[in-house]
Amino acid sequence: MLRLTAKATQFGHRTFTSWLIESAGTVPIKRRKDSPDGTADNTDAMLKLVEALETGDAVCLFPEGMSRYHPTIAPLKTGVARLVSDVLTRNHDDPNFEISVLTCSVTYMYSSHASFDFYPDPYTHRHRQHFRSDVLVTFHEPMVFRVKDHPELIAPVEYDHIRQLTARMHHVISSGTIDSPTWDLIRTAKLAARIYAPLGTRMSLGDYVRSIRSFIDAFKDIEQDSEDNEEKDDAAELRLLRDDLKAYQDQLVHWGIKDDRIRRPLSRRTILYRMFMRLVWSTTLFTISLPGLLLWLPIFGTTFYAAHNYKKTGPIFDTWDEIAQYKLIYGLFSGLLVCFTTVLLTWSTTPWSTVVVPAFMWMTLRWFEDAVSSFRAFTALYRLLRVGKPTLKNMHTKREDLHSRVMNLAHAIGLPEDPESHFMETGGLSGKGRVKDSWDSTRRYFSIRRRRKRDWNETLRLYDKVDYPEEDI
Repeated sequence: MLRLTAKATQFGHRTFTSWLIESAGTVPIKRRKDSPDGTADNTDAMLKLVEALETGDAVCLFPEGMSRYHPTIAPLKTGVARLVSDVLTRNHDDPNFEISVLTCSVTYMYSSHASFDFYPDPYTHRHRQHFRSDVLVTFHEPMVFRVKDHPELIAPVEYDHIRQLTARMHHVISSGTIDSPTWDLIRTAKLAARIYAPLGTRMSLGDYVRSIRSFIDAFKDIEQDSEDNEEKDDAAELRLLRDDLKAYQDQLVHWGIKDDRIRRPLSRRTILYRMFMRLVWSTTLFTISLPGLLLWLPIFGTTFYAAHNYKKTGPIFDTWDEIAQYKLIYGLFSGLLVCFTTVLLTWSTTPWSTVVVPAFMWMTLRWFEDAVSSFRAFTALYRLLRVGKPTLKNMHTKREDLHSRVMNLAHAIGLPEDPESHFMETGGLSGKGRVKDSWDSTRRYFSIRRRRKRDWNETLRLYDKVDYPEEDI
Protein backbone atom coordinates (compact mmCIF):
# COMPACT_ATOMS: atom_id res chain seq x y z
CA MET A 1 0.00 0.00 0.00
CA LEU A 2 1.21 3.50 -0.80
CA ARG A 3 0.81 5.79 2.21
CA LEU A 4 0.59 9.42 1.13
CA THR A 5 1.18 12.45 3.31
CA ALA A 6 -0.61 15.80 3.22
CA LYS A 7 -0.80 18.95 5.31
CA ALA A 8 -3.11 18.57 8.27
CA THR A 9 -5.30 21.51 7.22
CA GLN A 10 -6.79 19.35 4.47
CA PHE A 11 -8.32 16.94 6.99
CA GLY A 12 -11.58 17.14 8.95
CA HIS A 13 -13.68 19.09 6.44
CA ARG A 14 -17.12 18.15 5.12
CA THR A 15 -15.90 18.00 1.53
CA PHE A 16 -15.39 15.19 -0.92
CA THR A 17 -11.67 15.90 -1.21
CA SER A 18 -11.21 15.73 2.55
CA TRP A 19 -13.14 12.46 2.71
CA LEU A 20 -11.12 11.02 -0.17
CA ILE A 21 -7.79 11.99 1.42
CA GLU A 22 -8.73 10.47 4.75
CA SER A 23 -10.20 7.31 3.20
CA ALA A 24 -6.99 6.68 1.24
CA GLY A 25 -5.05 6.34 4.49
CA THR A 26 -3.17 9.60 4.04
CA VAL A 27 -1.13 10.69 7.05
CA PRO A 28 -1.62 14.32 8.19
CA ILE A 29 1.52 16.41 8.64
CA LYS A 30 1.29 19.48 10.85
CA ARG A 31 3.05 22.67 9.81
CA ARG A 32 4.41 25.33 12.15
CA LYS A 33 2.85 28.17 10.17
CA ASP A 34 -0.60 26.63 10.63
CA SER A 35 -0.27 26.62 14.41
CA PRO A 36 -1.12 29.75 16.48
CA ASP A 37 1.90 29.25 18.73
CA GLY A 38 4.25 28.38 15.84
CA THR A 39 4.85 24.79 16.97
CA ALA A 40 4.01 21.46 15.36
CA ASP A 41 4.19 18.02 16.96
CA ASN A 42 4.36 15.27 14.32
CA THR A 43 5.42 12.49 16.67
CA ASP A 44 2.29 10.42 16.02
CA ALA A 45 2.50 10.98 12.28
CA MET A 46 6.13 9.87 12.14
CA LEU A 47 5.30 6.78 14.21
CA LYS A 48 2.55 5.85 11.73
CA LEU A 49 4.98 6.20 8.84
CA VAL A 50 7.62 4.10 10.60
CA GLU A 51 5.09 1.37 11.29
CA ALA A 52 3.86 1.48 7.70
CA LEU A 53 7.40 1.00 6.40
CA GLU A 54 8.04 -1.89 8.75
CA THR A 55 4.90 -3.69 7.54
CA GLY A 56 5.96 -3.44 3.90
CA ASP A 57 4.03 -0.35 2.82
CA ALA A 58 5.58 2.45 0.76
CA VAL A 59 5.49 6.05 1.96
CA CYS A 60 5.35 9.12 -0.29
CA LEU A 61 6.79 12.36 1.12
CA PHE A 62 7.34 15.81 -0.37
CA PRO A 63 10.66 16.96 1.09
CA GLU A 64 10.27 20.63 0.11
CA GLY A 65 7.18 20.76 2.28
CA MET A 66 5.18 22.87 -0.17
CA SER A 67 4.11 23.38 -3.77
CA ARG A 68 6.18 26.17 -5.25
CA TYR A 69 6.52 28.43 -8.28
CA HIS A 70 10.20 29.19 -8.00
CA PRO A 71 13.21 28.54 -10.26
CA THR A 72 15.17 26.57 -7.68
CA ILE A 73 14.43 23.67 -5.35
CA ALA A 74 13.65 24.75 -1.81
CA PRO A 75 15.95 23.52 0.99
CA LEU A 76 14.81 20.00 1.83
CA LYS A 77 13.37 19.23 5.23
CA THR A 78 15.33 16.72 7.31
CA GLY A 79 12.24 14.60 8.02
CA VAL A 80 13.11 12.06 5.31
CA ALA A 81 16.59 11.41 6.71
CA ARG A 82 15.25 11.27 10.27
CA LEU A 83 12.62 8.75 9.17
CA VAL A 84 15.33 6.54 7.67
CA SER A 85 17.27 6.79 10.91
CA ASP A 86 14.21 5.93 13.04
CA VAL A 87 13.35 2.86 10.97
CA LEU A 88 16.94 1.55 11.04
CA THR A 89 17.16 2.20 14.78
CA ARG A 90 13.96 0.28 15.54
CA ASN A 91 15.31 -2.69 13.57
CA HIS A 92 18.95 -2.53 14.67
CA ASP A 93 18.83 -6.15 15.87
CA ASP A 94 18.49 -7.35 12.27
CA PRO A 95 21.78 -6.52 10.49
CA ASN A 96 20.26 -7.37 7.08
CA PHE A 97 17.23 -5.12 7.44
CA GLU A 98 17.16 -2.47 4.74
CA ILE A 99 15.09 0.45 3.61
CA SER A 100 15.17 2.09 0.18
CA VAL A 101 14.61 5.72 -0.70
CA LEU A 102 13.47 6.34 -4.27
CA THR A 103 14.10 9.97 -5.13
CA CYS A 104 11.97 11.58 -7.79
CA SER A 105 12.35 14.84 -9.73
CA VAL A 106 9.27 16.42 -11.29
CA THR A 107 9.96 19.06 -13.94
CA TYR A 108 7.19 21.22 -15.30
CA MET A 109 7.99 23.47 -18.21
CA TYR A 110 7.58 26.37 -15.81
CA SER A 111 8.89 25.20 -12.43
CA SER A 112 10.30 22.23 -10.54
CA HIS A 113 9.26 19.97 -7.70
CA ALA A 114 10.44 16.88 -5.86
CA SER A 115 9.12 13.92 -3.92
CA PHE A 116 10.20 10.68 -2.30
CA ASP A 117 8.90 7.16 -2.23
CA PHE A 118 10.10 4.81 0.51
CA TYR A 119 10.34 1.09 -0.16
CA PRO A 120 11.22 -1.07 2.86
CA ASP A 121 12.68 -4.55 2.51
CA PRO A 122 11.58 -6.87 0.93
CA TYR A 123 9.79 -4.56 -1.51
CA THR A 124 12.43 -3.28 -3.26
CA HIS A 125 9.21 13.26 -8.58
CA ARG A 126 7.08 25.27 -15.99
CA HIS A 127 3.76 25.77 -17.47
CA ARG A 128 2.23 23.76 -14.72
CA GLN A 129 -0.84 26.00 -14.56
CA HIS A 130 -1.60 25.70 -18.29
CA PHE A 131 -3.96 23.07 -19.65
CA ARG A 132 -2.31 20.29 -21.69
CA SER A 133 1.27 21.24 -20.80
CA ASP A 134 4.09 18.73 -20.50
CA VAL A 135 5.75 17.42 -17.35
CA LEU A 136 8.81 15.20 -16.92
CA VAL A 137 8.90 12.71 -14.04
CA THR A 138 12.37 11.28 -13.37
CA PHE A 139 12.92 8.39 -10.95
CA HIS A 140 16.53 8.06 -9.82
CA GLU A 141 18.43 5.00 -8.64
CA PRO A 142 17.14 3.91 -5.21
CA MET A 143 19.26 4.72 -2.17
CA VAL A 144 19.48 1.55 -0.08
CA PHE A 145 20.26 1.76 3.64
CA ARG A 146 21.11 -1.35 5.67
CA VAL A 147 21.57 -1.68 9.39
CA LYS A 148 24.98 -3.29 9.00
CA ASP A 149 26.22 -0.78 6.41
CA HIS A 150 25.00 2.47 7.99
CA PRO A 151 25.69 2.41 11.75
CA GLU A 152 26.01 6.21 11.69
CA LEU A 153 22.24 6.45 11.16
CA ILE A 154 21.40 4.31 14.19
CA ALA A 155 20.63 6.14 17.44
CA PRO A 156 22.28 7.98 19.02
CA VAL A 157 22.78 9.86 15.75
CA GLU A 158 24.91 12.94 15.21
CA TYR A 159 22.83 15.56 13.44
CA ASP A 160 25.63 16.11 10.91
CA HIS A 161 24.84 12.69 9.44
CA ILE A 162 21.18 13.67 9.02
CA ARG A 163 22.20 16.88 7.26
CA GLN A 164 24.67 15.03 5.03
CA LEU A 165 22.01 12.53 3.95
CA THR A 166 19.56 15.34 3.26
CA ALA A 167 22.19 17.18 1.19
CA ARG A 168 22.89 14.00 -0.77
CA MET A 169 19.19 13.62 -1.57
CA HIS A 170 19.00 17.28 -2.60
CA HIS A 171 21.90 16.82 -5.00
CA VAL A 172 20.31 13.77 -6.65
CA ILE A 173 16.91 15.44 -7.03
CA SER A 174 18.34 18.68 -8.43
CA SER A 175 20.32 16.69 -11.02
CA GLY A 176 17.06 15.53 -12.58
CA THR A 177 15.23 18.82 -12.89
CA ILE A 178 15.70 22.43 -13.94
CA ASP A 179 17.23 23.92 -10.80
CA SER A 180 18.40 27.49 -11.30
CA PRO A 181 19.12 30.41 -8.95
CA THR A 182 17.09 32.79 -11.16
CA TRP A 183 14.31 32.72 -13.75
CA ASP A 184 16.50 34.82 -16.04
CA LEU A 185 19.12 32.07 -16.18
CA ILE A 186 16.44 29.51 -17.12
CA ARG A 187 15.25 31.79 -19.90
CA THR A 188 18.77 32.11 -21.30
CA ALA A 189 19.52 28.39 -20.97
CA LYS A 190 16.28 27.49 -22.77
CA LEU A 191 17.24 29.73 -25.67
CA ALA A 192 20.71 28.14 -25.80
CA ALA A 193 19.05 24.70 -25.86
CA ARG A 194 16.72 25.78 -28.70
CA ILE A 195 19.66 27.06 -30.72
CA TYR A 196 21.64 23.88 -29.98
CA ALA A 197 18.72 21.55 -30.84
CA PRO A 198 16.43 23.71 -33.00
CA LEU A 199 12.77 23.21 -33.80
CA GLY A 200 12.39 19.92 -35.68
CA THR A 201 15.01 17.98 -33.71
CA ARG A 202 13.52 14.65 -32.68
CA MET A 203 14.20 14.40 -28.97
CA SER A 204 12.42 13.25 -25.86
CA LEU A 205 11.29 15.58 -23.10
CA GLY A 206 13.97 14.10 -20.86
CA ASP A 207 16.72 14.95 -23.37
CA TYR A 208 15.29 18.47 -23.72
CA VAL A 209 15.32 19.08 -19.96
CA ARG A 210 18.81 17.63 -19.55
CA SER A 211 20.11 19.89 -22.33
CA ILE A 212 18.67 22.94 -20.58
CA ARG A 213 20.16 21.75 -17.29
CA SER A 214 23.61 21.42 -18.90
CA PHE A 215 23.53 25.03 -20.10
CA ILE A 216 22.28 26.23 -16.70
CA ASP A 217 25.18 24.49 -14.97
CA ALA A 218 27.65 26.07 -17.41
CA PHE A 219 26.29 29.57 -16.86
CA LYS A 220 26.17 29.07 -13.08
CA ASP A 221 29.85 28.14 -13.00
CA ILE A 222 30.94 31.54 -14.33
CA GLU A 223 29.81 33.18 -11.08
CA GLN A 224 32.54 31.37 -9.17
CA ASP A 225 35.75 33.32 -8.68
CA SER A 226 38.95 31.83 -9.99
CA GLU A 227 42.60 32.84 -9.74
CA ASP A 228 43.51 31.07 -13.00
CA ASN A 229 43.81 33.56 -15.91
CA GLU A 230 42.60 31.05 -18.50
CA GLU A 231 39.51 30.26 -16.43
CA LYS A 232 38.87 33.98 -16.01
CA ASP A 233 38.99 34.43 -19.79
CA ASP A 234 36.56 31.51 -20.26
CA ALA A 235 34.22 33.01 -17.65
CA ALA A 236 34.31 36.40 -19.38
CA GLU A 237 33.49 34.75 -22.71
CA LEU A 238 30.58 32.88 -21.14
CA ARG A 239 29.24 36.08 -19.56
CA LEU A 240 29.36 37.77 -22.95
CA LEU A 241 27.52 34.82 -24.54
CA ARG A 242 24.90 34.91 -21.80
CA ASP A 243 24.36 38.65 -22.28
CA ASP A 244 24.17 38.29 -26.08
CA LEU A 245 21.64 35.48 -25.77
CA LYS A 246 19.53 37.60 -23.45
CA ALA A 247 19.62 40.56 -25.86
CA TYR A 248 18.69 38.24 -28.76
CA GLN A 249 15.75 36.76 -26.81
CA ASP A 250 14.60 40.24 -25.75
CA GLN A 251 14.41 41.25 -29.40
CA LEU A 252 12.47 38.11 -30.34
CA VAL A 253 10.00 38.79 -27.52
CA HIS A 254 9.63 42.38 -28.69
CA TRP A 255 8.70 41.18 -32.16
CA GLY A 256 6.65 38.24 -30.89
CA ILE A 257 8.41 35.61 -33.02
CA LYS A 258 10.43 32.44 -32.42
CA ASP A 259 14.09 31.69 -33.01
CA ASP A 260 13.13 29.25 -35.77
CA ARG A 261 11.77 32.14 -37.85
CA ILE A 262 15.24 33.69 -37.77
CA ARG A 263 17.04 30.40 -38.41
CA ARG A 264 15.04 29.71 -41.57
CA PRO A 265 14.39 32.97 -43.41
CA LEU A 266 11.24 32.93 -45.53
CA SER A 267 10.38 34.95 -48.61
CA ARG A 268 7.41 37.32 -48.46
CA ARG A 269 5.53 35.13 -50.92
CA THR A 270 6.09 32.04 -48.77
CA ILE A 271 4.95 33.90 -45.65
CA LEU A 272 1.74 35.07 -47.31
CA TYR A 273 1.00 31.59 -48.64
CA ARG A 274 1.55 29.98 -45.24
CA MET A 275 -0.57 32.62 -43.54
CA PHE A 276 -3.43 31.82 -45.89
CA MET A 277 -3.10 28.06 -45.32
CA ARG A 278 -2.83 28.41 -41.51
CA LEU A 279 -5.89 30.66 -41.39
CA VAL A 280 -7.98 28.33 -43.54
CA TRP A 281 -6.93 25.27 -41.54
CA SER A 282 -7.51 27.01 -38.21
CA THR A 283 -10.98 28.19 -39.26
CA THR A 284 -11.89 24.71 -40.47
CA LEU A 285 -10.79 23.06 -37.23
CA PHE A 286 -12.56 25.66 -35.07
CA THR A 287 -15.75 25.03 -37.05
CA ILE A 288 -15.78 21.24 -36.72
CA SER A 289 -14.82 21.41 -33.03
CA LEU A 290 -17.67 23.75 -32.02
CA PRO A 291 -20.29 20.99 -31.40
CA GLY A 292 -17.89 19.06 -29.20
CA LEU A 293 -16.83 22.21 -27.33
CA LEU A 294 -20.45 22.57 -26.19
CA LEU A 295 -19.98 19.24 -24.41
CA TRP A 296 -16.73 20.45 -22.87
CA LEU A 297 -18.21 23.76 -21.75
CA PRO A 298 -19.80 22.43 -18.51
CA ILE A 299 -16.51 20.75 -17.57
CA PHE A 300 -14.42 23.86 -18.14
CA GLY A 301 -17.06 25.98 -16.41
CA THR A 302 -17.29 23.88 -13.25
CA THR A 303 -13.51 23.53 -12.84
CA PHE A 304 -13.04 27.28 -13.32
CA TYR A 305 -15.80 28.02 -10.81
CA ALA A 306 -14.36 25.61 -8.24
CA ALA A 307 -10.84 26.98 -8.56
CA HIS A 308 -12.02 30.60 -8.53
CA ASN A 309 -14.03 30.07 -5.35
CA TYR A 310 -11.28 28.19 -3.55
CA LYS A 311 -8.77 30.97 -4.19
CA LYS A 312 -10.87 33.09 -1.83
CA THR A 313 -10.26 30.76 1.11
CA GLY A 314 -6.65 31.76 1.72
CA PRO A 315 -3.37 33.03 0.31
CA ILE A 316 -2.88 31.80 -3.23
CA PHE A 317 0.58 30.42 -2.43
CA ASP A 318 -0.96 28.11 0.18
CA THR A 319 -3.92 26.80 -1.84
CA TRP A 320 -2.24 25.44 -4.99
CA ASP A 321 -2.59 21.82 -3.89
CA GLU A 322 -6.28 22.20 -3.09
CA ILE A 323 -6.95 24.04 -6.34
CA ALA A 324 -5.40 21.15 -8.29
CA GLN A 325 -7.50 18.66 -6.34
CA TYR A 326 -10.70 20.62 -6.93
CA LYS A 327 -9.98 20.88 -10.66
CA LEU A 328 -9.37 17.14 -10.87
CA ILE A 329 -12.47 16.12 -8.94
CA TYR A 330 -14.87 18.68 -10.40
CA GLY A 331 -13.58 17.95 -13.90
CA LEU A 332 -13.96 14.20 -13.41
CA PHE A 333 -17.49 14.34 -12.06
CA SER A 334 -18.73 16.98 -14.49
CA GLY A 335 -17.24 14.95 -17.35
CA LEU A 336 -19.02 11.81 -16.18
CA LEU A 337 -22.24 13.80 -15.84
CA VAL A 338 -21.93 15.11 -19.41
CA CYS A 339 -21.38 11.59 -20.77
CA PHE A 340 -24.27 10.19 -18.71
CA THR A 341 -26.62 12.98 -19.85
CA THR A 342 -25.79 12.52 -23.53
CA VAL A 343 -26.35 8.77 -23.21
CA LEU A 344 -29.79 9.39 -21.67
CA LEU A 345 -30.70 11.82 -24.45
CA THR A 346 -29.72 9.22 -27.04
CA TRP A 347 -31.27 6.24 -25.26
CA SER A 348 -32.32 4.50 -28.44
CA THR A 349 -28.69 4.28 -29.56
CA THR A 350 -27.06 3.81 -26.14
CA PRO A 351 -24.58 1.08 -27.22
CA TRP A 352 -23.21 3.46 -29.83
CA SER A 353 -23.35 6.73 -27.87
CA THR A 354 -21.54 5.18 -24.91
CA VAL A 355 -18.48 4.82 -27.12
CA VAL A 356 -18.99 7.61 -29.66
CA VAL A 357 -19.54 10.48 -27.19
CA PRO A 358 -16.25 10.08 -25.25
CA ALA A 359 -14.37 9.50 -28.53
CA PHE A 360 -15.95 12.59 -30.08
CA MET A 361 -15.06 14.68 -27.02
CA TRP A 362 -11.48 13.45 -27.24
CA MET A 363 -11.20 14.27 -30.93
CA THR A 364 -12.80 17.67 -30.29
CA LEU A 365 -9.99 18.46 -27.89
CA ARG A 366 -7.46 17.32 -30.48
CA TRP A 367 -9.06 19.47 -33.21
CA PHE A 368 -9.27 22.47 -30.90
CA GLU A 369 -5.60 22.15 -29.95
CA ASP A 370 -4.62 22.01 -33.61
CA ALA A 371 -6.85 24.98 -34.37
CA VAL A 372 -5.17 27.02 -31.63
CA SER A 373 -1.73 25.90 -32.84
CA SER A 374 -2.54 26.90 -36.43
CA PHE A 375 -3.83 30.30 -35.38
CA ARG A 376 -0.68 30.84 -33.29
CA ALA A 377 1.37 30.12 -36.41
CA PHE A 378 -0.77 32.55 -38.43
CA THR A 379 -0.22 35.39 -35.94
CA ALA A 380 3.51 34.62 -35.73
CA LEU A 381 3.84 34.78 -39.51
CA TYR A 382 1.94 38.07 -39.54
CA ARG A 383 4.34 39.54 -36.98
CA LEU A 384 7.26 38.21 -39.00
CA LEU A 385 5.92 39.97 -42.07
CA ARG A 386 5.89 43.28 -40.22
CA VAL A 387 9.52 43.07 -39.12
CA GLY A 388 11.01 43.64 -42.54
CA LYS A 389 13.56 41.79 -44.63
CA PRO A 390 16.69 43.95 -43.88
CA THR A 391 16.13 43.69 -40.12
CA LEU A 392 15.60 39.94 -40.31
CA LYS A 393 18.80 39.58 -42.32
CA ASN A 394 20.79 41.35 -39.60
CA MET A 395 19.18 39.16 -36.96
CA HIS A 396 20.01 36.06 -39.00
CA THR A 397 23.68 37.10 -39.00
CA LYS A 398 23.60 37.54 -35.23
CA ARG A 399 21.93 34.18 -34.89
CA GLU A 400 24.62 32.46 -36.94
CA ASP A 401 27.27 33.89 -34.62
CA LEU A 402 25.32 32.79 -31.54
CA HIS A 403 24.86 29.32 -33.00
CA SER A 404 28.59 28.90 -33.49
CA ARG A 405 29.33 30.01 -29.92
CA VAL A 406 26.57 27.87 -28.43
CA MET A 407 27.81 24.78 -30.28
CA ASN A 408 31.33 25.42 -28.97
CA LEU A 409 29.93 25.64 -25.46
CA ALA A 410 27.86 22.47 -25.98
CA HIS A 411 31.01 20.62 -27.04
CA ALA A 412 32.89 21.95 -24.00
CA ILE A 413 30.23 20.75 -21.53
CA GLY A 414 29.93 17.31 -23.11
CA LEU A 415 26.74 17.56 -25.16
CA PRO A 416 26.59 15.57 -28.44
CA GLU A 417 28.05 17.40 -31.43
CA ASP A 418 25.23 16.32 -33.77
CA PRO A 419 22.01 16.57 -31.73
CA GLU A 420 19.72 15.58 -34.61
CA SER A 421 21.42 12.22 -35.15
CA HIS A 422 22.19 11.57 -31.50
CA PHE A 423 18.74 12.17 -30.05
CA MET A 424 17.03 10.32 -32.90
CA GLU A 425 19.06 7.22 -31.99
CA THR A 426 18.42 7.53 -28.24
CA GLY A 427 14.65 7.60 -28.24
CA GLY A 428 13.65 10.79 -29.99
CA LEU A 429 11.15 9.09 -32.28
CA SER A 430 8.47 9.46 -29.61
CA GLY A 431 9.32 13.06 -28.84
CA LYS A 432 8.74 16.39 -30.52
CA GLY A 433 9.69 17.18 -34.08
CA ARG A 434 9.26 15.65 -37.51
CA VAL A 435 7.60 12.30 -38.11
CA LYS A 436 8.92 9.44 -40.23
CA ASP A 437 6.19 9.27 -42.86
CA SER A 438 2.53 10.00 -43.53
CA TRP A 439 1.39 6.83 -41.75
CA ASP A 440 3.38 7.78 -38.65
CA SER A 441 1.85 11.25 -38.76
CA THR A 442 -1.68 9.80 -38.95
CA ARG A 443 -1.02 7.32 -36.16
CA ARG A 444 0.28 10.00 -33.82
CA TYR A 445 -2.64 12.27 -34.58
CA PHE A 446 -5.00 9.74 -33.01
CA SER A 447 -2.62 8.84 -30.20
CA ILE A 448 -4.18 8.88 -26.74
CA ARG A 449 -0.85 9.80 -25.14
CA ARG A 450 -0.51 13.27 -26.63
CA ARG A 451 -1.06 15.40 -29.68
CA ARG A 452 2.14 15.51 -31.70
CA LYS A 453 4.01 18.70 -30.84
CA ARG A 454 6.91 20.35 -32.57
CA ASP A 455 7.84 22.41 -29.53
CA TRP A 456 7.82 21.38 -25.85
CA ASN A 457 6.94 24.98 -24.99
CA GLU A 458 3.57 24.60 -26.71
CA THR A 459 0.36 24.32 -24.71
CA LEU A 460 -3.30 25.08 -25.33
CA ARG A 461 -3.06 28.87 -25.52
CA LEU A 462 -2.77 31.58 -28.16
CA TYR A 463 0.68 32.82 -27.17
CA ASP A 464 4.17 31.51 -26.41
CA LYS A 465 5.40 31.64 -22.82
CA VAL A 466 9.11 32.45 -22.86
CA ASP A 467 9.30 35.06 -20.08
CA TYR A 468 9.09 34.39 -16.37
CA PRO A 469 8.14 36.27 -13.18
CA GLU A 470 10.28 39.03 -11.80
CA GLU A 471 12.93 37.71 -9.44
CA ASP A 472 11.34 39.36 -6.38
CA ILE A 473 7.92 37.69 -6.92
